Amino acid sequence: MKRTPFYEVHLELGAKIAPFAGYEMPIQYDGIIAEHKRVRESVGVFDVSHMGEFKVSGKDALNFLQKLTVNDVSKLTSGRAQYSAMCYEDGGIVDDLLIYNLGDSYMVVVNAANIEKDFEWMKKHLDGDVNLENISDEIALLAVQGPKSLLTLQKLTDVDLSQIKYYHFVKGKLADVDMIISRTGYTGELGFELYFEADPQLCKKVWNAVMEAGKEFNIGPAGLGARDTLRTEMGYMLYGNDIDQSTNPFEAGLDWIVKLDKGYFIGRDSLLRVKNEGLKRKLVGYIVDDKIPPRHGYEIFKDGNKIGYVTSGTFSPILEKGIGMGYVDIKFSNPGERISINARGKELTAVIVNLPFVPNRAR
Repeated sequence: MKRTPFYEVHLELGAKIAPFAGYEMPIQYDGIIAEHKRVRESVGVFDVSHMGEFKVSGKDALNFLQKLTVNDVSKLTSGRAQYSAMCYEDGGIVDDLLIYNLGDSYMVVVNAANIEKDFEWMKKHLDGDVNLENISDEIALLAVQGPKSLLTLQKLTDVDLSQIKYYHFVKGKLADVDMIISRTGYTGELGFELYFEADPQLCKKVWNAVMEAGKEFNIGPAGLGARDTLRTEMGYMLYGNDIDQSTNPFEAGLDWIVKLDKGYFIGRDSLLRVKNEGLKRKLVGYIVDDKIPPRHGYEIFKDGNKIGYVTSGTFSPILEKGIGMGYVDIKFSNPGERISINARGKELTAVIVNLPFVPNRAR
């Protein structure tokens, strides 16, 4: 098992550590609900250094990324980030990812569980003047999320953080450390991502500085447990749960990132066919009538007939009800549709709703 450069910090804080995507990661510190509410109401800090980062450079880097990803990378100017995905030839999803235009190169940020698979997939399709490097182990990544995140971090930098728009980033110093300061997020709240050198001493320095700066706002650490409940309230997908090789971007509701008119990319022909033929199923969100959370793999029914399955489910600390996402037959995918879920023999009743479950304030 690998460890992030913040591992010793997590131990000192008494984090509950568990394996995740090949890493020993903090699942929670003082409780998932407390950490969840901290991020929604004030500010919380996540160690997400397990995420993968690839550097793509060379004069054909743009063409290479255009061929590999579904979004239009040519629209990505320097200082901007883009949400996208890579697909197999049949339209199934290799991974969802972020692309940063660093000016002289690109940084591709991928899911921790997919680092090796994604790197091999990209390497397999290399052509032209392109240099592809896996720099995952060299980069530490902190996500500082919540309505007080800007006020917290502004104390530590001369960069005017209020000028960083959503899905933009700057290079600058924060806590006297050179880093990329980015605004994307996975919680639906105002927040920043800090990319910097994965040196444990440097990491401890940045961590302590951020914690000290946020003291007046009752800042605290947040683990992967709260990260999961926060992203589920937003209807944000998790690879391996809601999307994978067996799902395509259209049925997952990611049509907004698929630019079929940009020219050739891997999977384009299959996705064009899916669009023309129409969807057979769709990823939906639903609220359960009580507090029991639906779990991944539970079956979904309508009038006694199986119509789909749960991909993600949790207890929402904000709604105080069970919420979830899942694929259902397209004819039962409209908001307001009543469904039932088989939770290990217990029937949960639920209603399909528009996502997100709670307002998105990230912008």
